[in-house]
Amino acid sequence: MSIEELMDFTLFQEMTKEEVQDAFKALRARKKTFQKGDIIFLSGDPTAEMGLVLSGSVTIENDDLFGNRTILSLIGRGELFAETYALLGTIPLLVNVCSNEESDILFLRLDHEKAYRSFPWQQKFFRNLLLDSSRKNLLLSSRAFHTAPKTIRGRVMAYLDSMSKQSHSYEFDLPFNRQQMADYLNVDRTALSKELARMKEEHLLDYHRSHFRLLLTGKKE
Repeated sequence: MSIEELMDFTLFQEMTKEEVQDAFKALRARKKTFQKGDIIFLSGDPTAEMGLVLSGSVTIENDDLFGNRTILSLIGRGELFAETYALLGTIPLLVNVCSNEESDILFLRLDHEKAYRSFPWQQKFFRNLLLDSSRKNLLLSSRAFHTAPKTIRGRVMAYLDSMSKQSHSYEFDLPFNRQQMADYLNVDRTALSKELARMKEEHLLDYHRSHFRLLLTGKKE
């Protein structure tokens, strides 16, 4: 990916080509490709690097003592992960970061001394980092609303309503397959599939794989 293409990402907005190149040198930028299922960061390990998804996507996951997986978020192209841990430096990760598909990741070190000297690119870079991190934190906090209902149907509707609002339409594609959706909502996959089938029979929604359309009474396109 060229420097010009990277400048379209939120992290590098309003930065010149030369400023991006200077930032890469100061933050020791490196790119690595991961295959589906690869662990990028492991829970319990600290990291001085944050990741920027150049292509593909990664999931933020938590595994409990019994091996149950919960997906907390999906990070797509142009989005960041582990920036908070990278800034703190010595705090062990509480989650796993896994490649959701073949993904190219750009790593940037935030503990390097040159990251905090006075360089022209710094103000723009760290402002963009704060804006992007704040936006992501809002998305992460929305999961609390999606998993708050006690019933599977309640969780499904809370999640689909949120996705509908984000896409500004009652028809949209989910970023998860069925197992990932179950892990994200913290419900059993079989129970989720049965509930979706019942909701489809009741004409509350229609779906094919990850494409959904809400059919609630009074809602019109």
